[in-house]
Amino acid sequence: MKILFLNGPNLNLLGTRQPEIYGRDTLATIEAAVQVRAKALGVTVEFRQTNHEGQLVEWIHEARGAFQVIALNAAAYTHTSIALRDAISAVGLPVIELHLSNIHAREPFRHVSMIAPVCRGQISGFGAFSYILALEAAVNVHQPA
Repeated sequence: MKILFLNGPNLNLLGTRQPEIYGRDTLATIEAAVQVRAKALGVTVEFRQTNHEGQLVEWIHEARGAFQVIALNAAAYTHTSIALRDAISAVGLPVIELHLSNIHAREPFRHVSMIAPVCRGQISGFGAFSYILALEAAVNVHQPA
């Protein structure tokens, strides 16, 4: 099983960007922890990050046929991107929405996720552990019923 982790804008700055909200772990540190857990689960994960909405759309399109599940931290695009919502709908893959912070406990504009209605589920508020939870969820949603 292959799981694609997609990371949106500003996540390349993790560890130094507002650590009181996002923690001190870098994206590389988070990826390393996910890779260790993925190995224990017998699955393959690939991490990608971009600050560009269109690149995320392209990667979602390319995931069809190459990955079984997408774990997506769309960051700020979560609240604004109809393009990401449409791409998720179009590919027919289960997508796990994830966030480091609890978006529902932050500014009101962050309470609305444009992508949540087309995602399998949402994980938010557990810091770097949100990624491990997303990995576990991805493995779980891919299991045969």
